Order: sequence, then structure tokens, then C-alpha cells
Amino acid sequence: MPGQISNSRPDPDKVLADIADYALGFKIRSRDAYETARYCLMDTLGCGLEALEYPACTKLLGPIVPGTTVPNGAKVPGTQYQLDPVQAAFNIGTMIRWLDFNDTWLAAEWGHPSDNLGGILATADWLSRNAVASGKPPLTVRDVLSGMIKAHEIQGCIALENSFNKVGLDHVVLVKVASTAVVASMLGLSRDEIINAISLAWVDGQSLRTYRHAPNTGSRKSWAAGDATSRAVRLALIARTGEMGYPSVLSAKTWGFYDASFRGGKFGFQRPYGSYVMENVLFKISFPAEFHAQTAAECAMQIHAELNRLGRNIEDIQRVKIRTHEAAMRIIDKTGPLNNPADRDHCIQYMTAVPLIFGRLTAADYEDAVASDPRIDALRAKITCSEDPRFTRDYHDPAKRSIANALSVEFKDGSSLKEVVCEYPIGHKRRRKKGMPLLVEKFQRNLARRFPRRQSDAILGVCMDPDQLAAKPVNEFVDLFVI
Repeated sequence: MPGQISNSRPDPDKVLADIADYALGFKIRSRDAYETARYCLMDTLGCGLEALEYPACTKLLGPIVPGTTVPNGAKVPGTQYQLDPVQAAFNIGTMIRWLDFNDTWLAAEWGHPSDNLGGILATADWLSRNAVASGKPPLTVRDVLSGMIKAHEIQGCIALENSFNKVGLDHVVLVKVASTAVVASMLGLSRDEIINAISLAWVDGQSLRTYRHAPNTGSRKSWAAGDATSRAVRLALIARTGEMGYPSVLSAKTWGFYDASFRGGKFGFQRPYGSYVMENVLFKISFPAEFHAQTAAECAMQIHAELNRLGRNIEDIQRVKIRTHEAAMRIIDKTGPLNNPADRDHCIQYMTAVPLIFGRLTAADYEDAVASDPRIDALRAKITCSEDPRFTRDYHDPAKRSIANALSVEFKDGSSLKEVVCEYPIGHKRRRKKGMPLLVEKFQRNLARRFPRRQSDAILGVCMDPDQLAAKPVNEFVDLFVI
């Protein structure tokens, strides 16, 4: 006969308490983290502006009920929408992630920590507009930067040692958890209320990775993070009403997250929460491509230039070999038909073939108009991948965090090109000095897509002045992006 189950309410799981204590009380003292967060804010909003050129994205945006405008609601950059904070978070988060061009964190679990900006910015703007309407001071952009640093840290530190993809769950679970903690703190919740909110995020049903993998790869991967960060705002608002939480949501036998969704495993942690993740985050500067292929695309661009110099044609190529790391083999080594842009930007062969042929890799290159070029699939069929154990070790090494790829080309006449190796992409911390000016150029291009010159210059002027940006009221900052 089974023993009785105790109904004594346990103390909160330590994981919940640690996140809440960090979100509520940690003082960020790293100048490097704030400076990186400033660039991250520019880049993330720029990615959202570029996504507004794609109808597949914009059809998902706006209010749930057409024509609805929320007084003192959060505004969506690059649009005329003013929405409740939950729907605004979905809009902003979806724009940010649509083109797979915002920042990246690679570890046991990968993800895109700037996805959290959807919930953070929408909440900060909504709170600020209501504060101003009540004669109170608004939040400043420094508050947004602080929230970004903390959300990056929560998502990234959990990801360092814990693989959700290996149990079939999508990494956006960490966006939901990180956004919930930070937004709950922004809303002024108490420690106990923040713990309740975080527990609600873990007890939620979590997204499967189905939409990221063959044979089901599809566009939900482009709005999944928007869904997660908006859900976080909703849960934080629910917790603000005094709604109860679930203290052993992770550890409860049978019914907790560990047993029900993590195959009985428990989370491990490499380091305490600080500002490490923002300081070391990876930026996608040159290519809107799944990050494990960024260095492969850089190698392909070099080889394209060499082919032109030698007067060789793509048709001369017999085979292309890619030496890569285990994560790339598992996620983006893909053969067979590619059915949509979401399929193509998660195929290393496609992301290598396009720059080899055209000397570029842009968001438009994933669309049908380019993908229908028969040379791409013909070249894809000649590209093979193999794992290099050293690349895999260096990928996981906290002191290196490389994302290495190496390309070699063999021709039909038996000759070959010297292998091209790239271990650290242009967006890596080791290449910040070279990368940040290029990131600013990317931001300028994205501003020009949406705004007239005078407005673009005004936005850039504020963003390039750290002190002015930090002090800017959030509502006034967002107003700069209204069309």
C-alpha cells in the first residue's frame, strides 16, 4: 500500500528563489555589460525594423481586435500601433526574432537573449506612459538596459549546463522564465510575488521544438519567442493580482517539471548570476543565419572572392567539405527539399551555397525567388559536413566559446583550394573592436529602411551618446521610432 503523500507546503525551489533574488536585488556594476547592452538595444530594434519589410511577419502584428488602440499603451517601434503590454510584447518580440538576425547565446542550450526585449520594452513603455499621465516620473532607458542585462543573465546561465533541446523542448522556455522574472520586478512585485510569477512560467506547457526541425520546420520558430515574452508579461500581471504560485514546481515528485518534462534530471549551474552573459553575448552582424553557420558563411565569402580571382566557376566544383562542431551537425546539417525560408536559414549547406555563388547572404536570399535558382540545390548536394572534435571542445570551453567552421573546395579537375578556417565570427567578444562599427552600420541601414533621414539621424544620435541614452525617458525613446 503506498504511503501517504504529505500536503505540507514546501519552501520554494532554490532555483526559483535564486532567480527572484537576482532579478530583485542584484546591483549591476559592469560598465562592459551596460556598453554591450547599448549596442544590443540598437541591434535588436534594428532587426525588428528590417522584419517589417516581410508580409509574413507584419500579418501577425497589431491588436487582436483590429482598430483597437490602448490609451497610454505601449507603442510598437516602426509602426503606428499602441497596444496593451501583453500584445505589444508579442509584436515587438516577433519583429525582433523574425529574420534570425538578433543576438545569440550558445551553450548546452542555445537561444537569443535579446528576445526578452519584447516584454521588457513593452512593459517599460506602458509603465512610463501611465506614470507620466499620473504626474509621476517615467522609467529611463537605463532601466531597460538593466532589465536586458538581467534577462540575458537568467536565460544564459540556465542554458550553460542544461539542454532543453535534448528532451524535445524549445529554448523559448528560458525566454518566458527570464522575461517573467525581470518584468515582475519592473512591475514592483515583492520577492514572494516574483517567485510565484516564475513558478507560473515553469508550470506552463512548454513549446516543443517540432517547428525547428525536419520534416516540420516552419515559421512558428520566428514568432515563438514573441509568444514566450508576451506570455511572461501576462503571467507577471497575473502574479501582481496576488495569484498564488507553486513553490516546488520544479522538484515535486512525478508532477514537477524535472520529472514530467526533464526526464528526471535536475538543473546544474556553472556560475552564479552576474553580468557574464551580456558581456559575452554573440551578435549576428554580417548574416541573418542560424549562428552555428555564421563562420561557415564567412569562410564561403572568402572562397567566393578567391574563385573570382582565379576565374573559376561554381560548376567547376566537385565537392565542398565542412569541418564543424557537434551542435551544427545536430541542428543544421540538412539534406533534401527545403520548403520555406525557415527551413533554409537552418540548413548549413544552403547558408554556405548562397555566399559561394552570389558573394552575399541576406534575409531575401531565403525567399522563394532566390531559392528557386537551380545552382543552389546543385551545390548543396556537393556539400558534406563532418565533426571536428576540437571544434566541439572549443565550442563548450568557457574561455573560448568558439563557433568554428572550416571549408575546403575540390574541383573536378583534381585541384583544390586551401582550406579556409574561421573559429570566431565577427560578432564574437574576441572581435568586438572590429565588429561594433559594423553593427552600427547595420543599425543605420535598418533605420533607413523605415524612417526619413532626419528621424534616422535623431535616433542614431541618441543611441550613440551613452549618457543621453541612459537618461532618456522610455516613452520618449520609443516615440522616436513611431512612424
